[in-house]
Amino acid sequence: MSIMLPSAKRKHDGDAQPGIKLGKMFTLRLPLVHAPLEIPEIVQALVVFVVGVSAIAYLQDIFGLSFSVALAVVCVHEAIEIFNGMFGEPVICGWITPAIPLITTWILKYESIPVRVQALVTLQILLGIFFIVFGLTGIANKLVTWVPSSIKAGILIGAGISAITGKYGFMAVEDGGAGIFKYPVSWTVGILIALYLLYSTGFKKIKESKDNGLIRLLSVAGFVPALFVAYIVGMLIGEIPTPVIDLSQGIFFNPIPGLREGFHTFSAFAYGFPPMEVILSAIPTAFIVYIISFGNIVLATELNTEAGEVRTDENVDVNPDRSNILTGFRNIVQGLFAPIVVMSGPLWTAMQVTTLERYKQGKDSMYSLFGGVISFDMAKAIATFTLPLVALINPILPLGMSLTLMIQAFACFNIGFSLTTNNTQRGVAGATGAIMSITEPHIGLFIGIVIYLVVEYGFVRKKDQETETVEN
Repeated sequence: MSIMLPSAKRKHDGDAQPGIKLGKMFTLRLPLVHAPLEIPEIVQALVVFVVGVSAIAYLQDIFGLSFSVALAVVCVHEAIEIFNGMFGEPVICGWITPAIPLITTWILKYESIPVRVQALVTLQILLGIFFIVFGLTGIANKLVTWVPSSIKAGILIGAGISAITGKYGFMAVEDGGAGIFKYPVSWTVGILIALYLLYSTGFKKIKESKDNGLIRLLSVAGFVPALFVAYIVGMLIGEIPTPVIDLSQGIFFNPIPGLREGFHTFSAFAYGFPPMEVILSAIPTAFIVYIISFGNIVLATELNTEAGEVRTDENVDVNPDRSNILTGFRNIVQGLFAPIVVMSGPLWTAMQVTTLERYKQGKDSMYSLFGGVISFDMAKAIATFTLPLVALINPILPLGMSLTLMIQAFACFNIGFSLTTNNTQRGVAGATGAIMSITEPHIGLFIGIVIYLVVEYGFVRKKDQETETVEN
């Protein structure tokens, strides 16, 4: 169902959605005025907003932030994502989820909270610069080609190992663990249901054979149903407290006091210029995060191009350079004023795929892709500002954080090993990943490159490498 003003209607089939041109690359589209409100996307966002809000737990746990400051930071993150669609990028953006284990491990090596803040600020600003510079210069496409598959696989495998062995996985509670040993029953229930819904071949067959509303909802919601089941189980057995909803604070959250406090304790202006050792360590870490995230820009381009071939009535401009620039801008702004561990990524794959599937059903199902993207991002941001909704899910946030990382670990292994084509590459990837999980990312990356040069590349002709791939 689409709700829009007459100004949001295209004059002819094949036209681009109306908007205000801002140079060659950007077009401003305002909700209702230039982009319809899509009710299904709004409803969907009110369910899955819990995923974004779970970033509060990272901020409280790693940096000791108060709830109001952490929620203010997340509100900025969610609000700034709206501009992605409004400025011409037809993509639902999200976290750089595969990089979260590496980022958290890297930050936690610093014992001082001020240094951790400086490290996060430096990392996010550098990442934003990489996105913009690599996007404008065209280095991005070449970079991903230059990085060997075994090294890319090793980066992902290392992230997965870091998640499983780290604080939010299988670390003992007495050592600071906040995973399975802190929530043994609810954690186990949640992760098993989540893995079944997301990766089980059995559930995939059910989706293919049965087309009904419940199955579609479970497919779209990802790990959210698993999280809510774990929530209920946790409350019943006493692992998780019951929610407390205090309406005396109002319905909508005012982020200004939290941002004001955060400006002095959690921003680029809080603790001055970071130490040189932090900067030198952040550069390769930001590079690794960029390598991980760039694949999402490529994927978003492919998904939107495919949808455009089906929906010839709307001309959707697909531009990877614009995606790089907008993602870089969001990271720099957040890094300066409200840094966040999960970073600002170019794509939320599950939600983009779901939105495109409805978009491909025709104009009556979704008038414009921009309407679907902007409606989803707006509703998600509004839900984040709604205190009763946030209070309802607040007790589950620490468990949600742990489950997110465990699911991502599985995804990292899944994708990482799929990038390799022979046993030699798998060996290089495994060694690189293992080293990266126990040392600093740049050291692991350097050693991985050395192993690659010695084992996989050294004086071997391309034809010989192809032969080895076939034989293995």
